Amino acid sequence: MSMRQHQTASGRPLRVAPAWVGGAGASTAGEHLLPVHEAVWIWSVRRYARVSLWALPAGAALYGWSTLGVATPPGPLLLELAAGWFCAIAMIGLAGLLAGARTRRSALAGLLVGLAGLGLLMPLSALPAGTGPDGVGLSAAQVQTASQVAAAVLGAGLLLLGWAVFRSKLVNPADGVLLMLAAVSIGAGSYAVRPLPTVGALLLLAAGMGLAWTGSRLIPPA
Repeated sequence: MSMRQHQTASGRPLRVAPAWVGGAGASTAGEHLLPVHEAVWIWSVRRYARVSLWALPAGAALYGWSTLGVATPPGPLLLELAAGWFCAIAMIGLAGLLAGARTRRSALAGLLVGLAGLGLLMPLSALPAGTGPDGVGLSAAQVQTASQVAAAVLGAGLLLLGWAVFRSKLVNPADGVLLMLAAVSIGAGSYAVRPLPTVGALLLLAAGMGLAWTGSRLIPPA
């Protein structure tokens, strides 16, 4: 890449690079060239995606803590809300990391379905057990059914993301298997047998640690 010499107002030389970057192996002039601002944007998105993957083990740990039934000062509601917030960040980052892989469509579908389930589940989890919201016309039994449906939708989103990880050939496929197993247990909701949500949280924690570690070692191409 050629450089041109310019001078600043103080008389010092200023080295200005051309406003296009591309692969070093481009065979013809102008092939695979990107504006500098687009290359910087792509690199920034990938860096955000790699860093945000660490939110997945954090959210899994908080979710597992809430499933133990241990009395904690913040309360189970705050733990579940924090876990959902971390998981939403991680799902966005994971879909962004897989945007350049061959499974990007599955990752995008998993992101949209997972966010829809998470958006339905969080307001319902804030309601006390055995009660319904005022002014909506939902009974306590209907709220429980809606919570189960929202958990199933969230599990379906995580299942699609796990499948995208497994087939991407970008990260460890074992992390995709763990994510899909965690999606099955999380999709069962908090009304499943007591050890199942905790096991799902442990599987999600293992998958999140693997994805975060592998993703942090990925170097975007120049």
